Amino acid sequence: MESFSDYYWAGRKGHLIGVGGVSMSPLAEVLSEAGLVITGSDLRDGANIEHLRSVGIKVFIGQKAENIPEDTEFIVRTAAARDDNPEVAEARRRGLPVFERTQAWGAIMKDYRNSLCISGTHGKTTTTSMCTHILMAAERDPTVMIGGTLPLLHANHRVGAGDTIVMEACEYYNSFHAFSPTVAVILNIEKDHMDFFKDLEDVKASFRKFASLVPPRGFIIANAEDPNTMDALKPLDRDIFTFGMNKGADVYAANIQRHGSETEFDVIYCEEVFTHVNLRVPGDHNIKNALAASAAAICLGCSPAAIRYGLAGFAGANRRFEFKGKFNGADIYDDYAHHPRELQVLLDAVKPLGYRRVIVVFQPHTYSRTKEFFNEFVEQLKRPDFCYLAEIYAAREKNTLGISSADLARELPNGQFFADNAELEKTLRAVASPGDIILTVGAGDVYRIGEKLLEN
Repeated sequence: MESFSDYYWAGRKGHLIGVGGVSMSPLAEVLSEAGLVITGSDLRDGANIEHLRSVGIKVFIGQKAENIPEDTEFIVRTAAARDDNPEVAEARRRGLPVFERTQAWGAIMKDYRNSLCISGTHGKTTTTSMCTHILMAAERDPTVMIGGTLPLLHANHRVGAGDTIVMEACEYYNSFHAFSPTVAVILNIEKDHMDFFKDLEDVKASFRKFASLVPPRGFIIANAEDPNTMDALKPLDRDIFTFGMNKGADVYAANIQRHGSETEFDVIYCEEVFTHVNLRVPGDHNIKNALAASAAAICLGCSPAAIRYGLAGFAGANRRFEFKGKFNGADIYDDYAHHPRELQVLLDAVKPLGYRRVIVVFQPHTYSRTKEFFNEFVEQLKRPDFCYLAEIYAAREKNTLGISSADLARELPNGQFFADNAELEKTLRAVASPGDIILTVGAGDVYRIGEKLLEN
């Protein structure tokens, strides 16, 4: 089997299918910066495409066989480009190697002294963003790839000249097994992506394989208070560097004080105060994310000041409890939560903020996840004062299960299903009033509902 490392040389010529994606566009830029000749294609234009063109990368809109230049030596495809994609089919016809994007990133990581990979069922984007803030404060000039836009970067990626790369590492389809981490963070492990994994033990085995990729002189960083994570790592018989809210972890929090949506605490390492953190995002889950980022920074040799200043400057990532604006006196926030556990920590974080009413607009993500966690979703969606449900966002799936958001609404005394988002928006206009918080929640396009309110 060919390795992407065989093609990762200046002058080699590659074509990227789906080049406008959040992981593919920075990949194209990194490859171009390394001296490779890169072209790409995508189904639609956009800001990422415009940026790639501005740095000299030729991009085709639409996907067809003739987009691939005659002298192309390899292809990298996004996960959405299946074997029946016309460009993939053309590459196969020509005998060109077709690599997955994670294979390319895994090869690129080997060029960096430090490869920091953030994994976990929940919290990857926020923690990767926090790590980016710390590394920037430490003047490490990192290369970065994040699953959401970070205001600090005005993008979801950064191409740096330093010796450190930091990336999200997703378990879906065992994608992160292609990575080459020197520091691997595992935030938590839960059942998810059951359209691919057989059961929880299969998920744990995937994370264990990922952790095993860390070389002996590297660091495996894990949540000491997550039983699934610690159980998954036990068979490795490796030293684990741990973080947690309480004493007993290698890095933990002490003297926690909450001030509305902000939190301050001491980061304890080697039983001494390593630094003091002022965190501008609410919730215990974000304290844990900050501790994970602090643990990674300690392993990378960052100073206490870099952690303190880096985290003080972090005010959230795109679609992670992101304040969008006010409507009729109500605060509108958007969040990417699409798993019952993510809903739980989001609602836990909102509870102490003192709002008169909590209004959740929830759009489930994929039919399989809605079916698998139906009862858990109902349990969490009963909590807000009002729960308005948009139809399930299909993403990559077809509805072979015959399930709908209407099924969830029938189980909710506070719930109402809307087949039409325009009607949902109309209801929000009538209901919203001062003292309310409106949360648009889900991994699909539910954020547009809040944006429509603010537009008008």
